[in-house]
Amino acid sequence: MLADRRDPHPIDPIHLTEPGLVVLDITAADEATVHAAAEQLDRRWATSGPPQVRRIPGEPGVTARLYADLRR
Repeated sequence: MLADRRDPHPIDPIHLTEPGLVVLDITAADEATVHAAAEQLDRRWATSGPPQVRRIPGEPGVTARLYADLRR
């Protein structure tokens, strides 16, 4: 499984079982920017919807994970 050192939730292989499926980790200065980016991505592809935003202690900004299907 793939995992980012800051993310306690590894990427589940089911999310990458076929070509065109992607996992996107978004890092931004604030929650509003993360949600704006997710909204733009959702307009282009089928995504997992509004992501859960998290803060990593000691690091600037916020992060979120989004799953997308580029085939649609």
